[in-house]
Amino acid sequence: MRSDVPVGHIDFGKALPCQCQQQASEEQRLERLRRFSNMGMLAHITFAATDPGGRVGTAEGRARFQAAVKAAQAYAEDPNGWFILLGASGTGKTHLAATIANRCMEHGAPAFFTLVPDLLDHLRAAYNPDHETSYDDLFEQVKGIPLLVLDDLGAQSSTPWAEEKLFQVLNHRYVNNLPTVITSNVPLEQMDTRLQSRLTDPKASRVMDLGLGGRESRARIGAVEPQMLSQMTFETFHPSGKAAAKGERETLAAAFTAARSFAQEPQGWLVLLGDSGCGKTHLAVAVADRQLQAGQSIFFAFVPDLLDHLRYTFNPESRVTYDELFEQVKQAPLLILDDLGGQSSTAWANEKLYQIVVHRHNAKLPTIITSRGISDNPKDPVASRLNDPRLVTVVPITAPDYRQQSRWRATDGRGRRPGPSSRDQ
Repeated sequence: MRSDVPVGHIDFGKALPCQCQQQASEEQRLERLRRFSNMGMLAHITFAATDPGGRVGTAEGRARFQAAVKAAQAYAEDPNGWFILLGASGTGKTHLAATIANRCMEHGAPAFFTLVPDLLDHLRAAYNPDHETSYDDLFEQVKGIPLLVLDDLGAQSSTPWAEEKLFQVLNHRYVNNLPTVITSNVPLEQMDTRLQSRLTDPKASRVMDLGLGGRESRARIGAVEPQMLSQMTFETFHPSGKAAAKGERETLAAAFTAARSFAQEPQGWLVLLGDSGCGKTHLAVAVADRQLQAGQSIFFAFVPDLLDHLRYTFNPESRVTYDELFEQVKQAPLLILDDLGGQSSTAWANEKLYQIVVHRHNAKLPTIITSRGISDNPKDPVASRLNDPRLVTVVPITAPDYRQQSRWRATDGRGRRPGPSSRDQ
């Protein structure tokens, strides 16, 4: 069609597509992008059709998936840097990677989706002179595509050739800041050290950990029990607790404020001190809940249980090696050690805790510790780190055990037990 415009107008005399032709061209363009993308059955997965709760049955798994969906939507609207999805099979990594690719193609950006083992097989086959695409053409296409999705990184056979090809692809995209989406069920610390530095660069990469999913996540060391996550939140914490004295209430309020501030931006160490039942574990779990909702990784451990798990890794039947678990604890983005000092005080236990504390103190990694007290022994190396005011904020809680119920209240005057006070509600 031609526009009815005066002579001299930019559209005068030009044949322009009508609205239906524009729509048809857009549909054809999107279909061409989908064929090129190599996505097959994943080509029509969208955010609109994605259940924000995911398929994981635990509260922690749902929280992780919801945070990942939100982050994936933001990335798809403005692909910048790398977006990395970690987690076990069935946690939704591939689904979210596909929705990002489809959304980018709707915006007109070409995307290429490939399973990493398949990509390496294609590159090997391209050495054959009879292959329809030369090795150089395919390699350059993968290196320079506007959006590359590498699904299941770490599932490939780990040969020197495979590691070198992957590094060349990812290093090129890292140096040129090309949008890249990666999924993997392998912890980053177990990958090639050269890749680790690229994948963990906070300026270039956003890492979302979807966890193990399913029933395994309930028993996984480092995870918070779903019941604790649902019950121990900032919303369910009462800053006055059972404290009758003003000073006791003030310590609870100070701990609540410190924990909520730490949850917004975990930096340094937060040490919560107090007797059993004063609320220190509740606040630590509330911080973990906020971080999980934000899609961040945490490692939560009751210290006696952690030491038991470390001991068990020496058993030949253990599915996790000692080195693997120990590195997990040492390198966790946020480590929460609950009830430090409650463990049996053996030389081995003290040595392991010392190694964890010293490493995280030297690296200034965000850490929360709950304990009944800090040793006043000047030669105690752990206490020395906990008392470092440059890194550590120590908050003592003097409130009584909130689980203790008083049997009588002298407010009735007629010998009856009155109902709970407003403070107990």
